[in-house]
Order: sequence, then structure tokens, then C-alpha cells
Amino acid sequence: MAFPEDVLTEDEHVVLHLHPHWKALIGPVAVLVFAVAAVAAGVLFLPSGGGGSITLAVIGGLALLAAVWLAVWPYVAWRTTHYLFTNERVLLQHGVFSRERRDIPLSRVNDHSMSQRFVGRVLGYGTLTIESAGERGQSVLPDVPKVDLVQTKLYELVEAFHDRHSLGDGELREILAERDKGAGA
Repeated sequence: MAFPEDVLTEDEHVVLHLHPHWKALIGPVAVLVFAVAAVAAGVLFLPSGGGGSITLAVIGGLALLAAVWLAVWPYVAWRTTHYLFTNERVLLQHGVFSRERRDIPLSRVNDHSMSQRFVGRVLGYGTLTIESAGERGQSVLPDVPKVDLVQTKLYELVEAFHDRHSLGDGELREILAERDKGAGA
């Protein structure tokens, strides 16, 4: 479920495309392993006829339900959560059946910070908070992989954006000189 390229503007390109950290998949994988183990144990230890077949069908049904609800659904939700950093904006998108997306233009990023707890430092993830000028204020991105590097890249993107879209001293002097020359004539 790749991020659609058609949401990007003509001169925009993706710098970072992330999903939440893989630790979000530990629980779903454990549920899947447990469900398979329960069915395998039922096949091995339950009698093949009568009540054993019914019990095995119940175990199989519960294992399938648990696998879909507690393993497949969290995986699909993880896969459809995108943290996209471009040279123009930060796009945050999540949702399976319905979709929610937030665009934060780099010109509106006022501040960004990261935090990591001990486990996050060991596994390499953390929370990135982006404060922007606008109604919604802060956007909190949980479980960002390599959050320290992502925060540094966001800083570089914001600075590069401001450098591209601001006038240097020489350019400002030229504009003022042209204006003064036109006003004096």
C-alpha cells in the first residue's frame, strides 16, 4: 500500500517515507504464532472423531477470528499509516476504510521536538512533535523509527525551504535599487 504519488505537486519530491516502527507488529505476530500453535496442538492431541472434531472446529474458528482481528487488522492499519516528508511539506496519513490526512507546509513549521523512552532508545524509535502555525497547532507522530535522524532531516528540510523562499541581502538590494530607479524617473 504505497503512498500515492499523485498527491505531490509538480516540483515536490519525497525525502522520507516512513511507517510507524516495526515494534507495532510484535503483538500481531505473537497472536498469529499463538493461533497457529493452538490449532496445531488441537490437531495433534484431540481425538479424530466425535467431540474432538467439534472442539477442533471451535479452536480453529477462534484462532481464525483472533488472527484476523488481532493480527491482520493491526498489520493493515500499520501499513496504511504514512509519515511522508517532502521538500515542501509533511504529510501524515492513516486509515484503512476511511482515510485521514494532514498536510503541514514546511513554511508553517514553527518548532519540532522528539522524545524517547529507554525502550525506544534501545529499539530505535520515539515520538516526534511538530508544532505548526495554524488551527490545529501540534501534530504528534508516535513510534517514528530513527526519530533522532528524522528530526534532523526535518530541520534540514525546513531550513532549505526557508532558504529557497527567502531573499538574500544581494537580491533585496537589487529589488530596492530597481524600485528606487523606477520611482526617480
